Formats: sequence, structure tokens, C-alpha cells
Amino acid sequence: DVLVKRISEDVMATAKADKAIQSGDSRRIQQVVDEKILPYVDFQRMTALATGRYWRDATPDQQKQLTTEFRSLLMYTYSGAIAQIRDQKLEYRPLRASPSDTEVIVNTQVLQSRGEPIQLSYRLAKSPAGWKIYDVNVLGAWLVETYKGSFASEISKSGIDGLIKTLADKNKKLAGSMAKTGK
Repeated sequence: DVLVKRISEDVMATAKADKAIQSGDSRRIQQVVDEKILPYVDFQRMTALATGRYWRDATPDQQKQLTTEFRSLLMYTYSGAIAQIRDQKLEYRPLRASPSDTEVIVNTQVLQSRGEPIQLSYRLAKSPAGWKIYDVNVLGAWLVETYKGSFASEISKSGIDGLIKTLADKNKKLAGSMAKTGK
């Protein structure tokens, strides 16, 4: 939970103080995501879980491509959320874990000046490189589970390469729309 607090507080403080982020500067937002969030996320595990049983059938090159495209998609998702930060505050729920645990769930909520709090939970696993986030739950929906169904559907229609192409196309669209709006 210390890692989640440190990352969250750092990103929130940066987003609130940075005029470029407040104005929706996509390059600056992506820089913050790259520097402050992505080093603490296990994208390979996240992609493997979202791909499910098909992960084992993918070649190492396909696994690498899938991970790269899913990472890009999640980066656009994180960037959009960071661009929305204004006066929100974070509240951390007590961590229920023992010191020997190698997997934990950290529960938080985003308090807003208007509206209900947004529930956010993070699944983390301890690796030789330290704790890494491998799933996020927003408002009761785990990210990996959300993508698992659409990934399986795409793979059954057009194979692993079809999923890679679909993700790449979606990322190109997101990149294009961010470039067009400057956001």
C-alpha cells in the first residue's frame, strides 16, 4: 500500500500543479504516465491474464506485440484519467495482508467535490524487482476481466494476429484523436 500511496500522491500532486496537464497537453500527460506509473505496472502479466488460455498458444513475438499494444492502450486510458484530475482527494482503506503475502489488493477511493466517491482497487504482486500492479478495479470492474471477453472474442474470430491488429488500430485512432485535439 505504500507503493500505491506514493504513486497516487505523486501523480495527483503533479497533475494538480502542472498547467500543461490541466490544459490537456497529451505529450506532458504521457510523460507523467511513463515516468510515474508505468515502471510499477507488470504489463506482461496483465496482458497474459487478459489473453487467458490463448497466451500459451502465442509465439514469443506475438506475446511481445500483444504486451506492447495493450500497454499503449492502457497508457491512453491512464492519460485520459490524469487529464481529469482537479480537486479530487484520495482515501486509502486499511490493508488486510500479512507481511509474508506475495499478492495483495490495495483499496482506495477518489473523493470528489461533487458526486459519489470512485472506488479504486489495485492488485499487486511481489516480484524480484519489487511490487508491481497487475490489475486495476474501477467502480467494481477489474480491468483484466473487462478485456478478457473482448480479447477471447477477437482471437476466436481472427486469431492472435487479429487481436494484435485490432489493438494496434485502436491505438492509432487514439493517438490520432489525441494529436488532433492536442489532448
